[in-house]
Amino acid sequence: MTDTPARLLNLLSLLQTPREWPGSELADRLRVSARTIRRDIDRLRALGYPVEATMGAVGGYRLVAGTAMPPLLLDDEEAVAIAVGLRAGAGHAVVGIEEASVRALGKLLQVLPGRLRHRVGALNAATVPLLTGDGATVEPEDLTVLAGAVTARERLRFDYRAGDGAETRRQVEPERLVSAGRRWYLVGFDLDRDDWRLFRVDRLSRPFATGVRFTPRRLPAEDAAAYVASKLRRPAPVYTVDATLHAPAAEVRRRLHGATDSSVEPIDADTCRLHSRADSLEWLSMRLLMLGCEFEVHEPPELHAHLRALAARANRAADSGS
Repeated sequence: MTDTPARLLNLLSLLQTPREWPGSELADRLRVSARTIRRDIDRLRALGYPVEATMGAVGGYRLVAGTAMPPLLLDDEEAVAIAVGLRAGAGHAVVGIEEASVRALGKLLQVLPGRLRHRVGALNAATVPLLTGDGATVEPEDLTVLAGAVTARERLRFDYRAGDGAETRRQVEPERLVSAGRRWYLVGFDLDRDDWRLFRVDRLSRPFATGVRFTPRRLPAEDAAAYVASKLRRPAPVYTVDATLHAPAAEVRRRLHGATDSSVEPIDADTCRLHSRADSLEWLSMRLLMLGCEFEVHEPPELHAHLRALAARANRAADSGS
């Protein structure tokens, strides 16, 4: 094999397999001399790949962890698996999946061959995720557009739907993407309102990088995460529920997943008393219904009316299918 770049790529692909490769086997695989293999190993080391040589009668080479992350070669199956995993994680803002994963997805999609793009799209179209919370999701493609604009310091345009349903077209200088509470948020300077704003990414659509570069402004907070935290702070809970649950206290605590705004007191082996706080009747209702047991609400009185309305809506939906 006389094409040095192609030979180096093939050599790197072999070394990325987690095993030790004798120099003679590498030479046979690539149809070159052992001396050429030694020179190519030196070239890879110069490029930042930490190739370790072992001593012995035969000797061998293997790729080890270094001080920096060198470029990796992926086969088709590996590339598809990583793209699907990143799309799933980014689309639902899983805790621990942050902006770095979105940048990685953007880089991978940029170089993914057409045949593999089709496979990734088919896999995502054929699968349905199990949602948690309010089910707020985002399009991974939108995240990659936003992340690219943040990195390039490029102005964005997008449609935005506010909490009250009002829809507007916004022009923003993006500062940072932040994952918080299983949601993605975009921190940016809104040019039309001449002020900093926080945007829920699941409420924006048709993001478009305009190509216009901007000089970063001074964020009115220590960093983007602190800015998001300050905007998401909620007022003290205004509703406190007192309810009897027909389920063992230990089981209810398990289903509450360690919620710090709730306490459970056993009444007997099969029932317990729940005290919980929230700033909306919707959240209190959802919490009670998701516990999966019979219950009686003692307080607050507003919750009785809200539950009756939910029951009537559920009955109408059930009757409509008969």
